[in-house]
Amino acid sequence: MKTITLTPDASGMVDWPTLSNDKKSVVTIGSFDGMHQGHQAVIRRVVELAKKEQSFSVVVLFDPRPALVHGYAAKNGGQEPPADMVDTQALTSMQERLRAIDKLGVDYTLIVHYTLAFAAKSYRFFLGQMVGKLGMRTLALGSDAAMGANRAGDVKAIENLALATGVFQLEVVDDRGPGETRVPANAQPVMPTGHGEPTDPLEGASKAERRAWSKKNQAKAMRAWSSTNVRYLLAHGRIQDANAILGAPHSIEGEVVHGEERGRTIGFPTANLGSDIAGYIPVDGVYAGWLVDGENRWPAAISIGTKPTFSEKTGLNERVVEAYCITEEWIDLYDHKVRVEFVGFLRPQVKFDGPDQLVDELKRNVEETKRLTA
Repeated sequence: MKTITLTPDASGMVDWPTLSNDKKSVVTIGSFDGMHQGHQAVIRRVVELAKKEQSFSVVVLFDPRPALVHGYAAKNGGQEPPADMVDTQALTSMQERLRAIDKLGVDYTLIVHYTLAFAAKSYRFFLGQMVGKLGMRTLALGSDAAMGANRAGDVKAIENLALATGVFQLEVVDDRGPGETRVPANAQPVMPTGHGEPTDPLEGASKAERRAWSKKNQAKAMRAWSSTNVRYLLAHGRIQDANAILGAPHSIEGEVVHGEERGRTIGFPTANLGSDIAGYIPVDGVYAGWLVDGENRWPAAISIGTKPTFSEKTGLNERVVEAYCITEEWIDLYDHKVRVEFVGFLRPQVKFDGPDQLVDELKRNVEETKRLTA
């Protein structure tokens, strides 16, 4: 896969590359945060159509996420977010998204720096650029995609444009998965209070109970296969439900640094990730999962906790991620960049009366981790 990074000028214009003078392209567009099964369905269809039509398969990938740019502008007088701003709500890093797109067999990924001026262009103008510059003859989108100024370019509007101009076709991909779910508006992370993977609060609920819950939580209907839903599930410890949407274990990446080494004194040395972590950190708690270093992977009991201090980069409470690798061998991971994959929620963070109680609980966590990663 060839990757090209593009930055719009001050007026929002992009200097699109000419991919070929003869060969056409099948294109999809979006931020693809999380690369969940809905995203994968769209991109697989792009690759399938491109092979059938002997065209290039092209992903136009926005970075940073449009939600971050517009959200920051709304709170800061229409200003762009700072270049070094950390997107704490991004499910996956750009590198992780690119790896996933590459695995699906895409020919070109064009990373467009998303700016307010670029966003202000109409969808008609934008799609005209796709046709004229990239040779787009087919556009593949998910069922509720929207683009352009004020998101006026929804699927219906784009379909009408395609029919009216006759210069490209629209392929709408079924990316809805199991259908709709409801997610509370402005949902905040909530650590589960019990042991084991939390269940859906609406499981087994009647229609009346669902309506009452939705009203109480100001919940909005949305696709089950959506980045917003995955973020909500991770923020409530529902790892297995999130992974079912992602089609793979949710993961974060960071560099192993020296910690306070308290775990070593009680026989549970941990790999501590530094503060520069890529990927969405689930709610505080203890999890079962994997720690991956290159080709090596070990089952791991993972602890996530919150410090009372605030991060200068994010303005949020600092998070501490520690992974205890379940292995008989001694491994030195200091300064290694590792990936932590989450398989299931084990328990909330609790305060123990003494080290003996803590050790007993950690032993139970290790056995639960072995079971979930077997």
